[in-house]
Amino acid sequence: MELTAQHRKTALGIGALPMRGGLGLKAEHFAHVRDTRPDVGFFEVHAENHLVAGGPMLRHLAAVRADYPLTIHGVGLSIGSEAGLDEEHLKAVTALVQRFEPAVFSEHLAWSSHNSTHFNDLLPLPYNLPTLHRVCRHIDQIQNRMGRPLLLENPSTYLSWAASTWSEGAFMSEVVQRTGCGLLLDVNNVYVSAINQGADPVAALLELPLRHAGQIHLAGFAESFDSSGVRLLIDNHGASVASAVWALFDTVLARVGPVPTLLERDQNIPAFAVLMAEVGLADSKLARANRSLDATALIHAMTPEVVR
Repeated sequence: MELTAQHRKTALGIGALPMRGGLGLKAEHFAHVRDTRPDVGFFEVHAENHLVAGGPMLRHLAAVRADYPLTIHGVGLSIGSEAGLDEEHLKAVTALVQRFEPAVFSEHLAWSSHNSTHFNDLLPLPYNLPTLHRVCRHIDQIQNRMGRPLLLENPSTYLSWAASTWSEGAFMSEVVQRTGCGLLLDVNNVYVSAINQGADPVAALLELPLRHAGQIHLAGFAESFDSSGVRLLIDNHGASVASAVWALFDTVLARVGPVPTLLERDQNIPAFAVLMAEVGLADSKLARANRSLDATALIHAMTPEVVR
């Protein structure tokens, strides 16, 4: 897809999403959001939960869309699949995106289908040249169909492929360069993958194409141990954001400044006030990062040219 300057702005959500914390919208919160209109920067929904012709789900989503910026997150396009994209599924997701015109549409760097079998999971890919060509071809197909760029999310992984010839960061940087898509930076996924594979989370984070991040995801994980007693983290979106993930988030903000940030919770969903507390913490960190940028700009503006 040939990208204009406006396409790039669309891919990164520039001007469409506030530099604030957002929240994944769950059906059990529809009434509360409608009745109280909480102070949330934006809401996000999973595309596959709304692929219906009509009914209450779409009515509720339309009501929320009227009051808040919206992002739509795909979990089933299987961008990394060896087979071609499922044409009917792509058609349905595209219709949903065109109907609600979200600020951002995103999907995962993963695969979840093979031939006629669909797996209820986001499975890892080998980072090599054949995968690169396949992923870029599928992203181009999606972007051309939707008439907009997407944000590509870094996955959570539990193993690495012997066939990989690139690191994840280098691979995603190449995908972004070739397709013009943006990055959906899942900070929890960076941490989970690094710990599971014995890597340094900060080093893994900094290798990703951070300047192309149009949105950030934060979530919680579950902790277990494998048969050898080695710590294993499971990206289950079922707990509060861990302190180590918040620290990694701070590293991102220090490097690239504020980016619209979503708090995800898909299991063990607590009271809405608990979720709002995490949104508030993200808001405070984003505001501090924004003030830091403003202060830096002011210092540069006041510094004599000869000193520069």
